[in-house]
Amino acid sequence: MQWIFGAKGFRFPKIGRRLLFHGSSGLALGIILGLTLFTIIGLPRMLEPGGLGSNQTLLRFSSYEELRDFLNQTGSTGNWYYDASSKGFVVALAESSSVQFSRTNIQVEGVDEADIVKSDGEYIYLVSGNTLIIVRAYPPEDAEVLSKITFNGTVTGVFVNGDRLVVFQEDYGYWIEPREGESEKAIIYPGFGEVKVHVRIFNIEDRENPVLAREITVNGGYFTSRMIGNYVYAIVNQPATVIEGVVPLPVIKDGDHAEKVEASDVYYANVSDYFYAFTTVLSVDIMTDEAPKHEVFLVGATSAVYVSRENIYVTIPKMPVFNEESQQMETTEIHRIQITDGEIKYETSGVVPGFVLNQFSMDEYDGYFRIATTTHTWRNGEEPASRNNVYILNMDLNVTGKIEDIAPGETIYSARFMGERGYLVTFKKIDPFFVIDLSDPANPEILGKLKITGYSDYLHPYDENRVIGIGKETIEAEEGDFAWYQGVKISFFDVSDVENPIEIDKYEIGDRGTDSPILWDHKALLFDKEKNLLAIPVLEAKINEEQYPGGVPSNAYGDYVWQGLYVFDISEDGLELRGRITHIEDLDEYMKSGFYFSSDYMVQRSLYIEDVLYTISAKKIKMNNLADLSEIGEVEL
Repeated sequence: MQWIFGAKGFRFPKIGRRLLFHGSSGLALGIILGLTLFTIIGLPRMLEPGGLGSNQTLLRFSSYEELRDFLNQTGSTGNWYYDASSKGFVVALAESSSVQFSRTNIQVEGVDEADIVKSDGEYIYLVSGNTLIIVRAYPPEDAEVLSKITFNGTVTGVFVNGDRLVVFQEDYGYWIEPREGESEKAIIYPGFGEVKVHVRIFNIEDRENPVLAREITVNGGYFTSRMIGNYVYAIVNQPATVIEGVVPLPVIKDGDHAEKVEASDVYYANVSDYFYAFTTVLSVDIMTDEAPKHEVFLVGATSAVYVSRENIYVTIPKMPVFNEESQQMETTEIHRIQITDGEIKYETSGVVPGFVLNQFSMDEYDGYFRIATTTHTWRNGEEPASRNNVYILNMDLNVTGKIEDIAPGETIYSARFMGERGYLVTFKKIDPFFVIDLSDPANPEILGKLKITGYSDYLHPYDENRVIGIGKETIEAEEGDFAWYQGVKISFFDVSDVENPIEIDKYEIGDRGTDSPILWDHKALLFDKEKNLLAIPVLEAKINEEQYPGGVPSNAYGDYVWQGLYVFDISEDGLELRGRITHIEDLDEYMKSGFYFSSDYMVQRSLYIEDVLYTISAKKIKMNNLADLSEIGEVEL
């Protein structure tokens, strides 16, 4: 069994999909198993909740020896594994273009998010394997591959800004460092390969001949990145370990100039943790040769990051501790880092009870930070009890208002903050959809809720009174206190009557086993309200009812029958299927799939330029008429 800290934060053991169920659920089960593991291996006990303290800030080490002693005392000498999977596709907008085309589905307007497909309204930039491909995309009759760049490592994301293309790439080797005073004797650290993140900036004035203009390298694994104006901000995690008395510190290389971070420049929290990593926040002006700026933090394992135009919020999960009632409970540290025109400045830290699901569980609005968490508690050998909470914090990260004990026994499956409202989906057997008033930072309150079957993994605003939810349909289990998930479900909520939200429409796709990347990666969504357009990639599974003469059990999986893009018309009245587009013509591919299905022709993302809809897989770009989905052409990659 492999436990992983990956690009999406804490991840639980990888188990065959036919052994999992969503009910009491995989999340709660994973937490229980994870806590058991931590107990068995004797990890350090955490401090009391709030041990970081209100209005307390991170410290800085006075010397390398102090940093090394700190890690030695906390037992951070083990191995750490990084999982750089689950990277998707994304589309971007070049603001200066007069051509209409789809924007990236990002969380914060003006804060772009990197991924492995971008467009500027004329060209598409995408990654296929370890190769970056530039394609002339519009007009469709001139579509063709213009150039390719092959990398030795894994490409994790790209940005496009005018004639600049930014590529994030990871590679693996071994950390080799000479002993102090014995440069001829090198240490090759065992147990993990060295991970490096390369930030490569290309001049693409000539799309047929991209030129590498600059390369910056940081030790560690890629976690996430953002682009605000001409500045790219990258967050990189490097395991903090002591091996043979040596602490490998982060190194930042800009061209031929290498800078090893000094211990006295590292921020840290004087709080015991079960795991430490150096989190490097890097900023680069991609239009100039100005030296990159950075700050380094020695904290626990980063679980989620939220970025506004002014601040980066890094969250660190803390394992359960005993409070005064002898209950075990989790907490989350929050570190606020101010960003202004490439400058990076650590500001303050805070702590709240519970774990954070993802970036959409956080938001900054009108001088306040909002965060939704789920807490599990264990007491006197009883069944673990979960509760859900929403906290409002000021810019000093002190709690000003809160709602606790929301939907006891359930866990948060999705959250979205939209101005003075918040929306929350919790789940165990049914899906309570909560509408929350956040207009008074001191007194948030639940306005209304709706209980329906299924759950939403992702919430997206349609307008101020309607919300789209995408997740799974469910059927309550007869044999236990949980529910079996079924096919993909799109819900359309009307919240104009805040005390009585309703589901005005829904659309279900496939049977149990049906999946979509939108359930874990928001950049898979293509939505445009003005064009009445909603599109998601789907891997569809269907059950052959003839195989179950006694009736289909709720936990039965379907067989894979189709993969591609579902395209919907969406309006205030509801959803209607416009059509489907696939890149897979050979049905035998599905017959050979078994438990899992994978193909280089799986549609991962879609975008439009003017009246052309583009669907993108690793091997092909297909072009269809946006209105009637009639096929226009394709480009083989």
